[in-house]
Amino acid sequence: MRYFKSFLILLLLVSVTSVLVYFYQKQKVNPPTKNVSAVNSINENPLTIEAMRKRTYPGSDLIIEETLPPGSNYNQYIASYLSDGLKIYGLLSIPQGTKPPTGWPVIIFNHGYIQPNLYKTTENYVAYVEAFAKSGYLVFKPDYRGNGNSEGQSTSAYYSSDYATDVLNAVSTLKRYPDANPNKIGMWGHSMGGNITLRALTVNTQNIKATVIWGGVVGSYNDLIYNWQSKVKYQPSPLDLSLRNMNRQKLLDTYGTPSQNPTFWQAIDPTYHLADITTPIQLHTGGADEEVPVTFSVNLKDQLEKLGKIVEYYNYPGGDHNISSPNFEPAMQRSIAFFDKYLKSQ
Repeated sequence: MRYFKSFLILLLLVSVTSVLVYFYQKQKVNPPTKNVSAVNSINENPLTIEAMRKRTYPGSDLIIEETLPPGSNYNQYIASYLSDGLKIYGLLSIPQGTKPPTGWPVIIFNHGYIQPNLYKTTENYVAYVEAFAKSGYLVFKPDYRGNGNSEGQSTSAYYSSDYATDVLNAVSTLKRYPDANPNKIGMWGHSMGGNITLRALTVNTQNIKATVIWGGVVGSYNDLIYNWQSKVKYQPSPLDLSLRNMNRQKLLDTYGTPSQNPTFWQAIDPTYHLADITTPIQLHTGGADEEVPVTFSVNLKDQLEKLGKIVEYYNYPGGDHNISSPNFEPAMQRSIAFFDKYLKSQ
């Protein structure tokens, strides 16, 4: 009887072990059900380029909220419009003088990252906006939701579609503004604004006629996750880093890494949709940029050239992330000449 009990116990242990081995092997062969469902729901994620193309960006009327002191040959205002029902503020600069019969050519100005609660509509990028306004462009610098006095919650531009949505609604808003030429809308972006600009280009491939990006975060998602902070000296503020990491981690937890689930990460990545871009693009980098790797822009330039797209690239040895003096003037003159070519002479 004692031996029989021992035999039963041994048999039970063997059976349990066999079951555990079976399920272990099955788990190795079959990916977690979370990843399977994630693959099936890729197109439902609002950050995918396809999902962004399917939704609408109606914008609204542009409302003058405050008249500011004029510049040398242009007037300035704080204006507002609607994006996803949120009131978004921005800096509006309109040239003085006789308006062209079709309206002033437009530059949507996408600013880089500034801590949202510290951002001021009238205090950031003053020299940049002034240069374009003095050159005969209607310039609108949207503040993005949660930035400055704009309604809504600030977020990470790289792992949320919110800021790009605000910019695309700004495009629709300017197309209906009486002083603007709806067929001559360009876009300028710096740093984070360069990322927003590239995403906007891949979503709205028709209405943006020329684009200039300075020091842009225009790498692939593989670059943004693995080849950014380890390649530069600059470290983001704790607030920015925590916000970026939180949004990124949500996607990683849901969809896996780019190597585990390339289908998803390519679906949300503007650099995998460059073939759809028809807009001429000009890129600028400071050779000593310590915040964003220069290789992001170089790789983008190479990809665009391989696709036969119109692209110009300028690097300023010793230049910083903002391409400030003494490189600011030549970079700005090249930017203005580029916009003049595609927004004024055609």
